[in-house]
Amino acid sequence: MSRTKRYYISDAHLGVDSEFTSEQREKLMVLWLDEIKEDALEINLVGDIFDFWFEYKHVVPRGFYSLLAKLKELSDDGIKIRYFTGNHDMWVFDYLPKAIGAELIRGTVIDEVNGKKIYIGHGDGLGSYDKRYNFLKKIFSSPFFQFMFKLVHPEIAFRIALAWSASSRKSHKYPQATTFEDEWLVKYARSVLEKEPVNYFIFGHRHVPFMTDLNENASFLNLGDWLMNFTYAEYDGKEMKLLSFKDRIK
Repeated sequence: MSRTKRYYISDAHLGVDSEFTSEQREKLMVLWLDEIKEDALEINLVGDIFDFWFEYKHVVPRGFYSLLAKLKELSDDGIKIRYFTGNHDMWVFDYLPKAIGAELIRGTVIDEVNGKKIYIGHGDGLGSYDKRYNFLKKIFSSPFFQFMFKLVHPEIAFRIALAWSASSRKSHKYPQATTFEDEWLVKYARSVLEKEPVNYFIFGHRHVPFMTDLNENASFLNLGDWLMNFTYAEYDGKEMKLLSFKDRIK
């Protein structure tokens, strides 16, 4: 068994139904994990895997057993799992990483693989392009707000959070294929390139799967989602690919 590949996936938003139910999407993700486990060196969950996640001291979200058990199985088998928090699951604390055997990452990281630099993050709150969200993120991530939220009964808190999430998703504007150069995450990547060389930028958050060249040495990749597109990235140490698993959904 030769494990050489790194995988990247984001925005499954498990816990809500869309064109495909949360259960369908979870089963498909478990199937995907089973198919990549033979050659996976590392699996990166790049934010918003769950539509809402909050850990009280003695209460965590119900469900998702199949996915959590599969991730723990792969971690125990020696595959490195990294969980990047996104805007829907920024309140992951210590339970989830321990439950699945993952490294928890808030913000962005730059990996160096075979001389190539890979810049990874969910994508929310980067740069000054979404000032309203950046302001809200500071509030939501504050210890005081988290403490106050914990005082709300979980049943009520989750109803409020899921309703907020549904409203946000309806009003969210995703980039179109003809406007990638105007996409703010692309602009952010270009601003990073002005300061340091990066070969690949990998983000989630924006739900539209696309890959574009920034210059002769740098490429930008948005992972799309596991909500409608069922796309993910694969890196074998030489080539970065944006792939789809959608034909496997039933």
